Amino acid sequence: MSIFIDQNTKVCVQGITGKEGSFWTKHMIELGTQVLCGVTPGKEGQFIEGKPVYNSVKAAVEHHGIDASMLFVPPRLTKDAVMEALDAGIKKIVTIADGIPLHDMVLIRQAAKEHNAFVVGGNTSGVISPKLAMMGSFPHWIERVYKKGNIGVMTRSGSLTNEVTAMIVEAGYGVSTLIGVGGDPVPGTRFAEFLPLYEADKETEAIVIIGELGGTMEEEVADAIKEGILTKPLVAFLGGRTAPKGQKMGHAGAIISGGKGSVEDKITALTEVGALVAERPRLVGKLLEKLNVAKK
Repeated sequence: MSIFIDQNTKVCVQGITGKEGSFWTKHMIELGTQVLCGVTPGKEGQFIEGKPVYNSVKAAVEHHGIDASMLFVPPRLTKDAVMEALDAGIKKIVTIADGIPLHDMVLIRQAAKEHNAFVVGGNTSGVISPKLAMMGSFPHWIERVYKKGNIGVMTRSGSLTNEVTAMIVEAGYGVSTLIGVGGDPVPGTRFAEFLPLYEADKETEAIVIIGELGGTMEEEVADAIKEGILTKPLVAFLGGRTAPKGQKMGHAGAIISGGKGSVEDKITALTEVGALVAERPRLVGKLLEKLNVAKK
């Protein structure tokens, strides 16, 4: 059992008939994901990977009792697609689009809260529980990265995810559930909002967060540990450690404001509550060993 998706989660794919949608639907099914259907307006009656396509999410839910929706939809159409899924009663939504307008993401996040739903993304690879299921675009067949185990991973960075996770595996561990929250200034769901799920998950014995300079998501994790929301061991790796002070960075989420968001701020906040921060990706696994996390 994973915290977001497993082989029993009933998934529909919005945008299934597109190039990306059809390609990754095939790989999601190969891993074990229970993709039951797709949604593309105007394409009802088609089949992709043997799965029926509907004109609306509402029709998909009525026919298949869908639990979760995976979006392969262009940035400018993402807001309407997410709202359609929320209105159909779906509580777990993943969107990987890069470049969703900031105002649209604010509205998506607000709507998700109102519906008591989780929206993962945008600007992310999605969610994966190795050997069980995924919603997104992970090369799950790379076993030196996507090995099943007992370490929960949350990441803001697409480029660092494979590197850090490979180091976790090299140290003899594996991954329970990996969630890419995305690197945009306003993600659908933030690190700290997933922590109660990891805390409750019996298969997750420790957490690794892959953060970056900018924003306050890592400081919010430190606050959650301080408040007792997370009691499991936590290791962090933070990208941007060597960024020059005062230098504007290109990453949309790498904005330092209000005296918060620097890597130094994040390291201080996390270490003060007992978390360990790795100076290099290779050290993440060694710090898990230092915390006496069992290898499973």
